[in-house]
Amino acid sequence: MLKKQIVGYAFIGPWIAGFLIFTAIPFLTSVYLSFTRYTILTPPVWVGAANYRALLREDPLFWKSLGVTFQFAAAAVPLGILAGIGLALLLNQNVGGISVYRTIFYLPSIVPAVATSVLFLWILNPQIGLINRLLLHFGVVGPAWLQDPIWAPRSLVGMSLWGVGGSMIIYLAGLKDIPAHLYEAAVIDGANAWQRLRHVTLPMLTPVIFFNLVMGVIGTFQYFTEVYIMTQGGPEDSTLFYALYLFNRAWRYLDMGYASAMAWILFAIVMALTGFLFQTQRRWVHYGD
Repeated sequence: MLKKQIVGYAFIGPWIAGFLIFTAIPFLTSVYLSFTRYTILTPPVWVGAANYRALLREDPLFWKSLGVTFQFAAAAVPLGILAGIGLALLLNQNVGGISVYRTIFYLPSIVPAVATSVLFLWILNPQIGLINRLLLHFGVVGPAWLQDPIWAPRSLVGMSLWGVGGSMIIYLAGLKDIPAHLYEAAVIDGANAWQRLRHVTLPMLTPVIFFNLVMGVIGTFQYFTEVYIMTQGGPEDSTLFYALYLFNRAWRYLDMGYASAMAWILFAIVMALTGFLFQTQRRWVHYGD
């Protein structure tokens, strides 16, 4: 018995070592660093809660980045859910060549974020970009998109729909899992297509919607790659997302203690939002039991 346990621990040993070295130890170390002034080049100096006080009371960019992130989440997450459900409903039809259409809509979600960002830098270019050239054919002069503080956040929200194919596949799987007898019973009761969607499809799809909602909220607070490549937080800090500001404090200004405090505030915000969503699910998520 002991020999089998030793063999088992030997197999999982590399994973445990990797988890401790690359996850657990840095995770716990960041707690200590958040209470210090640490610039990598000098040893950490204990400053207590000074980093947290500076963040909450003296740093306008902290609140600015938090506001930008919340506004992006409030727009991108609902739009992503609606677009994902809409595409899944369209691609759930029994028509010829439907697998080809599903592949076409899914492919953008597996394109690397860097390649997507470079592509949209061209699409949203105010002079030579595809969108503004198309608008010119209709006599409309397009905005500066990423160079305009009003349009830049909206452009990123629109760009977030590019990868909606990933959630579409999950919704499509959820649609396939809905029992056919529920639709048959609804038809017998005289329900039309809209009533079947409202009273059968959407309620049975709520567990999938809830999953994508939670993952979408968490993902928006980690939104970094696209904005780092495309706008660097500009113009006028209109796209200064929280993750980008945290990165700047850590690697541009080498203020690791301050960045660690920001990371723990981010952790608390995400945990609070996730807990809130789990509390609300009791009222609107139906698990079919």
